[in-house]
Amino acid sequence: MTVRALPTNQDLDPDRLRRVFGVFPSGVVAVAAEVAGERVGLAASSFTTVSLDPPLVSFSVAATSRTWPMLRRASHLGVTVLADHHGEACRRLAGPVAHRFDGLSLTTTQDGALTLDDGLARFDCTIHDEVEAGDHVLVLLRLHAVEHADTSEPLVFHRSGFGSISRTA
Repeated sequence: MTVRALPTNQDLDPDRLRRVFGVFPSGVVAVAAEVAGERVGLAASSFTTVSLDPPLVSFSVAATSRTWPMLRRASHLGVTVLADHHGEACRRLAGPVAHRFDGLSLTTTQDGALTLDDGLARFDCTIHDEVEAGDHVLVLLRLHAVEHADTSEPLVFHRSGFGSISRTA
């Protein structure tokens, strides 16, 4: 076994970090709600499960996001795990606000949680906590209802692009 330290004088500029962080593939979710009669949402590739008791999940959003301040006003948030056919929907959710939900089949709960009907899994959540984390905000969500309806493959974000996973037997 070779013992060797990583160099400590590296240039950790944002472009380099983005490339290095990008080697780790992640799933993608839509986080959305109806707020004051308007549909508000964003795509996040930082979703993860956190706890079974209490039931918690998390995602992070850029501190400079203009969508998060509106979205966080919702009483409930919908989180949809996107499937491999959602590449265009994901791009739309990251695009112009007025067109983020164009052409998508959606369900809104009585509490305002907004989800995509054809997602792999859908969650009805409330904000449990927010933690400032550098240039992002880590958002912890408490689950109130879950649905797992689709068995297709997840949308995967890897090296700044979308793909799907390949299963081997």
